[in-house]
Amino acid sequence: MKHLVSLVAVLAISGAAQADEVQVAVAANFAGPMEKLAAEFQRDTGHKAIVATGATGKFYAQIRNGAPFEVLLAADDETPAKLETEGHMVAGSRFTYATGRLVLWSAKDGVVDAGGNVLKTGTYRHLSIANPKTAPYGAAAVATLQKLGLYDTVQPRIVQGENIAQAWQFASTGNAELGFVAQAQVWRDGKFTSGSGWIVPATMHDPIRQDAALLAKGAKNPAAQALLQYLRTDKAKALIRTFGYEV
Repeated sequence: MKHLVSLVAVLAISGAAQADEVQVAVAANFAGPMEKLAAEFQRDTGHKAIVATGATGKFYAQIRNGAPFEVLLAADDETPAKLETEGHMVAGSRFTYATGRLVLWSAKDGVVDAGGNVLKTGTYRHLSIANPKTAPYGAAAVATLQKLGLYDTVQPRIVQGENIAQAWQFASTGNAELGFVAQAQVWRDGKFTSGSGWIVPATMHDPIRQDAALLAKGAKNPAAQALLQYLRTDKAKALIRTFGYEV
């Protein structure tokens, strides 16, 4: 028994010594899933993910200017590709960890119909979207409005958030009656968590493939490498799917 206790103590000390931290830049739409993934990641590996959330376009500028991020979970696949070309990430490390869906959403029940026809009615004053120049979900929202032939009509009603989190905040507080948000922000386990929404068909805009990348600053960090491996596990994929992403 004495030997068993000693062995457990040695293993515990060994595990603690191997645990490390990883600085992760996470696209705002993935904040909810990442909060849960970070907790599971630490529980399963001992490593701790230090998470910052924001617009992918802003992270791109920060990484190019020396920000200490070691892993990027982007809201698109273009930004990691650019960072690879420019030598700011480990070549060949990027992969798609989730494919996102855009939703037209209202915090109130019965406002958004199943086809998004509320956009044509003019019975709303404000429509929130993320900045299309820095946030892929904002670009997808503009593409959807253009495909519907409504962009010029609704443009005076658009209120623009810095990122998808702010676009959701405008809609969730009622400052905008409608908002184009990420499905992950309003969806859990196969249904809307509140309000009413229309899941925009994937054919209305370019696919929102969200790529992960091992950045140059994390090349030698075991925790950074472990996090990317963890995202590929069946456990992580199952959790990501509960937020409405395709994996």
